This record gives sequence, structure tokens and C-alpha cells, in this order.
Amino acid sequence: MHKLIVSIGLAIAVAVAGPVTAQTGAVVAGSAPGKAGVAQTVKVTATITAIDKATRDVTLKGPEGNEVTLTAGPEVKNFDNMKVGDQVDAQYVEAVTLELKKGGGQKVERTEQTAVKGAKPGEQPAGVAGRQVTIVADVIAVDPAKQTVTLRGPKRTVVLPVSDPEQFKRIAKGDQVEATYTQAFAIAVEPTAKK
Repeated sequence: MHKLIVSIGLAIAVAVAGPVTAQTGAVVAGSAPGKAGVAQTVKVTATITAIDKATRDVTLKGPEGNEVTLTAGPEVKNFDNMKVGDQVDAQYVEAVTLELKKGGGQKVERTEQTAVKGAKPGEQPAGVAGRQVTIVADVIAVDPAKQTVTLRGPKRTVVLPVSDPEQFKRIAKGDQVEATYTQAFAIAVEPTAKK
């Protein structure tokens, strides 16, 4: 269900948003000593222009006139409550945070948490899904000449550039980095206002 909601949400965002100006969103980046993060939010509103109840296909039109047809699987509850002209509001949030763990000592691992919630019977179709992945990796090399750090995680080793000289000075071989990736998606169908 989680993958379904995220997949539908991304399809809506990409297909109906059109140019970046057709969507509202924000990118926020920040850092503190030993910490850094970036987050992005995208909001899109589309209008239902067609519904095929036999195939459960729903056609959506975005603010720039782009259209996409999606098939609402059996996981989409309250399908029959949707009507042509209803608004579909979608919001997608993605964030990455990094935190330096001086001296290490934590277990190198990857953990994942997910949560999904759908509409109650009789309500307008809606859903929320979220996922958070946390990885703890060892700092196995620091290259001052290239301003890179080599991290060994539970499944692979990566070399990352560190563009902030103040942050780079804080990192030493033997430290650890905890990276947390968060993804959330919400979708709701709002009925057409009665005239």
C-alpha cells in the first residue's frame, strides 16, 4: 500500500505539475556543527476529468493542462465517492539529515520504518504514507586534498565530497555518520463545491 500511494503521488506530481511554476514547493537546507540537512516539499492540485468505473481509471488534469490517467487499485478505498470535477490535492515531502558521531561506537546498520493510513469507509478517498531509512556508517578515510570522506555502511562504501570547510575539519577517521532519509506523501480528494 505504501509503495502504491507514493507511486501514485509521484505520477501525479510529475505528470500534471508541468513546469516548476505550476507547483508550489520549497527547498530548505541547513547546517550546524556536525549536522546538515535538506528538505523539499512539493504540492500539486489536479482536477478529475474522467472516471472509468469498470477499469478504475481516473484521469487528472493539472494546473498547466497536463493530463494523466491512473488506475486506482483495490487498495484505494471509497473509489465510488470520486466524481468528475473533484479536486485531488497531493503533497510530497522528502528530507535528508546527516549527523556526525564523534568517536563512533554505534552498530553499522540500516533500519527502515514505514507507516500508511487510508480513509475510513464512507469518506472521500485519501491516504498518507511515510518512510524513514536510517543508516549508520563508519568514516574509514578522510582526504583533505580532495575534501572527501569515505564512508563504509552495512552494504556498500561511498566517497562523498564535503563542500563546507568548517564541517570537513570536524570529521576524522574512526568517527561515524548517521544519515536519515525521510519521505512522506499525502493525497486527498475534495468534492466539487456545490453551486
